[in-house]
Amino acid sequence: MITNLIFGSILAGAVISLLHAIRVEDRALEVCSKTAASITFVALGCVRWSAGDEVGTWLLAGLAVCAVGDVLLLFKRAFDIGLLAFLSGHVLYIAGFGRAVPVGSWSLAALLPVVVAATVAGVWLWPHLGRRRPTVTAYVAIISIMVWGGVSASWNHALPWTAAAGALLFYLSDLAVARHRFVRPDFVNRALGLPLYYAGQFLISLAIGS
Repeated sequence: MITNLIFGSILAGAVISLLHAIRVEDRALEVCSKTAASITFVALGCVRWSAGDEVGTWLLAGLAVCAVGDVLLLFKRAFDIGLLAFLSGHVLYIAGFGRAVPVGSWSLAALLPVVVAATVAGVWLWPHLGRRRPTVTAYVAIISIMVWGGVSASWNHALPWTAAAGALLFYLSDLAVARHRFVRPDFVNRALGLPLYYAGQFLISLAIGS
Protein backbone atom coordinates (compact mmCIF):
# COMPACT_ATOMS: atom_id res chain seq x y z
CA MET A 1 0.00 0.00 0.00
CA ILE A 2 2.81 2.40 0.92
CA THR A 3 4.65 1.52 -2.30
CA ASN A 4 1.54 2.30 -4.35
CA LEU A 5 1.15 5.62 -2.52
CA ILE A 6 4.77 6.57 -3.19
CA PHE A 7 4.54 5.76 -6.89
CA GLY A 8 1.16 7.47 -7.12
CA SER A 9 2.58 10.63 -5.56
CA ILE A 10 5.55 10.65 -7.93
CA LEU A 11 3.25 10.13 -10.90
CA ALA A 12 0.88 12.91 -9.80
CA GLY A 13 3.80 15.31 -9.40
CA ALA A 14 5.16 14.43 -12.84
CA VAL A 15 1.75 14.94 -14.47
CA ILE A 16 1.29 18.31 -12.78
CA SER A 17 4.75 19.31 -13.98
CA LEU A 18 3.87 18.09 -17.48
CA LEU A 19 0.70 20.16 -17.66
CA HIS A 20 2.56 23.22 -16.40
CA ALA A 21 5.26 22.69 -19.02
CA ILE A 22 2.67 22.46 -21.79
CA ARG A 23 0.87 25.53 -20.51
CA VAL A 24 4.01 27.71 -20.44
CA GLU A 25 5.48 26.00 -23.54
CA ASP A 26 8.61 24.78 -21.78
CA ARG A 27 9.68 22.06 -24.19
CA ALA A 28 12.56 20.67 -22.12
CA LEU A 29 10.39 20.37 -19.01
CA GLU A 30 7.62 18.77 -21.06
CA VAL A 31 9.93 16.05 -22.36
CA CYS A 32 11.42 15.38 -18.92
CA SER A 33 8.06 15.37 -17.12
CA LYS A 34 6.31 13.11 -19.61
CA THR A 35 9.20 10.67 -19.68
CA ALA A 36 9.30 10.59 -15.87
CA ALA A 37 5.55 10.03 -15.63
CA SER A 38 5.65 7.13 -18.09
CA ILE A 39 8.68 5.53 -16.43
CA THR A 40 6.81 5.71 -13.12
CA PHE A 41 3.86 3.54 -14.15
CA VAL A 42 6.20 1.03 -15.79
CA ALA A 43 8.36 0.95 -12.66
CA LEU A 44 5.31 0.30 -10.49
CA GLY A 45 4.35 -2.56 -12.77
CA CYS A 46 7.86 -4.00 -12.45
CA VAL A 47 7.72 -3.77 -8.66
CA ARG A 48 4.38 -5.60 -8.58
CA TRP A 49 5.33 -8.24 -11.16
CA SER A 50 6.66 -11.64 -10.13
CA ALA A 51 8.10 -14.54 -12.09
CA GLY A 52 5.43 -16.93 -13.28
CA ASP A 53 2.73 -14.25 -13.41
CA GLU A 54 1.60 -14.77 -17.01
CA VAL A 55 -1.20 -12.20 -16.90
CA GLY A 56 1.10 -9.68 -15.24
CA THR A 57 3.76 -10.27 -17.88
CA TRP A 58 1.37 -9.32 -20.69
CA LEU A 59 0.16 -6.26 -18.81
CA LEU A 60 3.70 -5.15 -17.97
CA ALA A 61 4.69 -5.52 -21.62
CA GLY A 62 1.70 -3.35 -22.54
CA LEU A 63 2.73 -0.69 -20.05
CA ALA A 64 6.27 -0.63 -21.44
CA VAL A 65 5.14 -0.34 -25.07
CA CYS A 66 2.72 2.46 -24.18
CA ALA A 67 5.54 4.30 -22.41
CA VAL A 68 7.51 4.15 -25.66
CA GLY A 69 4.44 5.54 -27.43
CA ASP A 70 4.32 8.41 -24.94
CA VAL A 71 7.83 9.46 -25.85
CA LEU A 72 7.16 9.13 -29.57
CA LEU A 73 4.08 11.37 -29.33
CA LEU A 74 6.32 14.16 -28.08
CA PHE A 75 7.38 14.55 -31.69
CA LYS A 76 4.74 15.41 -34.31
CA ARG A 77 6.52 13.56 -37.10
CA ALA A 78 6.44 10.37 -35.03
CA PHE A 79 2.66 10.45 -34.50
CA ASP A 80 1.93 7.44 -36.69
CA ILE A 81 4.70 5.38 -35.06
CA GLY A 82 3.40 6.42 -31.65
CA LEU A 83 -0.10 5.36 -32.67
CA LEU A 84 1.30 1.97 -33.69
CA ALA A 85 3.03 1.66 -30.31
CA PHE A 86 -0.23 2.30 -28.47
CA LEU A 87 -2.04 -0.11 -30.78
CA SER A 88 0.54 -2.75 -29.84
CA GLY A 89 0.09 -1.88 -26.17
CA HIS A 90 -3.66 -2.46 -26.42
CA VAL A 91 -3.08 -5.81 -28.11
CA LEU A 92 -0.80 -6.82 -25.23
CA TYR A 93 -3.45 -5.75 -22.71
CA ILE A 94 -6.04 -7.77 -24.62
CA ALA A 95 -3.74 -10.79 -24.43
CA GLY A 96 -3.35 -10.29 -20.69
CA PHE A 97 -7.08 -9.93 -20.09
CA GLY A 98 -7.64 -12.97 -22.31
CA ARG A 99 -5.28 -14.98 -20.13
CA ALA A 100 -7.15 -13.87 -17.02
CA VAL A 101 -10.54 -14.75 -18.54
CA PRO A 102 -10.92 -16.66 -21.84
CA VAL A 103 -12.47 -14.46 -24.54
CA GLY A 104 -15.44 -16.82 -24.80
CA SER A 105 -16.32 -15.94 -21.20
CA TRP A 106 -16.11 -12.17 -21.61
CA SER A 107 -19.23 -10.32 -20.46
CA LEU A 108 -21.83 -9.87 -23.19
CA ALA A 109 -23.55 -7.28 -20.99
CA ALA A 110 -20.42 -5.13 -21.20
CA LEU A 111 -20.10 -5.54 -24.97
CA LEU A 112 -23.16 -3.49 -26.00
CA PRO A 113 -22.12 -0.18 -24.34
CA VAL A 114 -18.59 -0.64 -25.69
CA VAL A 115 -19.92 -1.08 -29.25
CA VAL A 116 -22.19 1.94 -28.86
CA ALA A 117 -19.32 4.09 -27.56
CA ALA A 118 -17.03 2.97 -30.39
CA THR A 119 -19.70 3.73 -33.00
CA VAL A 120 -20.35 7.21 -31.59
CA ALA A 121 -16.60 7.93 -31.46
CA GLY A 122 -16.15 6.71 -35.02
CA VAL A 123 -19.00 8.83 -36.39
CA TRP A 124 -17.70 11.89 -34.51
CA LEU A 125 -14.14 11.54 -35.78
CA TRP A 126 -14.80 10.33 -39.33
CA PRO A 127 -15.13 13.75 -41.05
CA HIS A 128 -11.84 14.91 -39.50
CA LEU A 129 -9.58 11.95 -40.22
CA GLY A 130 -8.74 12.23 -43.91
CA ARG A 131 -6.15 9.66 -44.95
CA ARG A 132 -5.92 8.32 -41.40
CA ARG A 133 -9.45 6.92 -41.46
CA PRO A 134 -8.37 3.24 -41.80
CA THR A 135 -5.70 3.57 -39.10
CA VAL A 136 -7.86 5.37 -36.57
CA THR A 137 -10.83 3.10 -37.24
CA ALA A 138 -8.63 0.07 -36.51
CA TYR A 139 -7.35 1.79 -33.39
CA VAL A 140 -10.87 2.50 -32.11
CA ALA A 141 -11.80 -1.14 -32.68
CA ILE A 142 -8.75 -2.45 -30.84
CA ILE A 143 -9.04 -0.13 -27.84
CA SER A 144 -12.74 -1.00 -27.61
CA ILE A 145 -11.86 -4.69 -27.43
CA MET A 146 -9.29 -3.82 -24.76
CA VAL A 147 -11.95 -2.06 -22.68
CA TRP A 148 -14.31 -5.00 -23.08
CA GLY A 149 -11.55 -7.34 -21.89
CA GLY A 150 -10.63 -5.20 -18.90
CA VAL A 151 -14.23 -4.87 -17.78
CA SER A 152 -14.81 -8.60 -18.29
CA ALA A 153 -11.71 -9.54 -16.28
CA SER A 154 -12.91 -7.43 -13.38
CA TRP A 155 -16.54 -8.53 -13.83
CA ASN A 156 -15.46 -12.18 -13.47
CA HIS A 157 -13.22 -11.33 -10.48
CA ALA A 158 -10.15 -12.62 -12.31
CA LEU A 159 -8.56 -9.18 -11.89
CA PRO A 160 -9.33 -6.36 -9.46
CA TRP A 161 -11.59 -3.42 -10.30
CA THR A 162 -8.51 -1.44 -11.29
CA ALA A 163 -8.29 -3.38 -14.58
CA ALA A 164 -11.74 -2.19 -15.68
CA ALA A 165 -11.29 1.34 -14.36
CA GLY A 166 -7.86 1.67 -15.94
CA ALA A 167 -9.10 0.48 -19.33
CA LEU A 168 -12.04 2.90 -19.22
CA LEU A 169 -9.88 5.87 -18.24
CA PHE A 170 -7.43 5.00 -21.03
CA TYR A 171 -10.34 5.02 -23.50
CA LEU A 172 -11.55 8.41 -22.31
CA SER A 173 -8.04 9.85 -22.49
CA ASP A 174 -7.74 8.72 -26.10
CA LEU A 175 -10.91 10.61 -26.96
CA ALA A 176 -9.19 13.75 -25.65
CA VAL A 177 -6.11 12.93 -27.74
CA ALA A 178 -8.28 12.42 -30.82
CA ARG A 179 -10.06 15.72 -30.27
CA HIS A 180 -6.75 17.51 -29.88
CA ARG A 181 -5.15 15.88 -32.91
CA PHE A 182 -8.05 15.79 -35.35
CA VAL A 183 -10.84 18.13 -34.22
CA ARG A 184 -9.67 21.13 -32.22
CA PRO A 185 -6.24 21.62 -30.61
CA ASP A 186 -6.78 23.08 -27.16
CA PHE A 187 -5.04 22.98 -23.78
CA VAL A 188 -8.27 21.67 -22.27
CA ASN A 189 -7.75 18.43 -24.19
CA ARG A 190 -4.38 17.98 -22.51
CA ALA A 191 -5.62 19.12 -19.10
CA LEU A 192 -8.31 16.43 -19.19
CA GLY A 193 -6.67 13.73 -21.26
CA LEU A 194 -3.26 13.46 -19.61
CA PRO A 195 -4.49 12.96 -16.02
CA LEU A 196 -7.04 10.43 -17.29
CA TYR A 197 -4.35 8.58 -19.23
CA TYR A 198 -1.82 8.38 -16.43
CA ALA A 199 -4.49 7.46 -13.88
CA GLY A 200 -5.59 4.69 -16.24
CA GLN A 201 -2.09 3.31 -16.65
CA PHE A 202 -1.50 3.54 -12.92
CA LEU A 203 -4.66 1.51 -12.26
CA ILE A 204 -3.70 -1.10 -14.87
CA SER A 205 -0.29 -1.43 -13.21
CA LEU A 206 -2.10 -2.07 -9.91
CA ALA A 207 -3.84 -5.04 -11.53
CA ILE A 208 -0.45 -6.76 -11.80
CA GLY A 209 0.17 -9.15 -8.94
CA SER A 210 -3.31 -8.74 -7.50
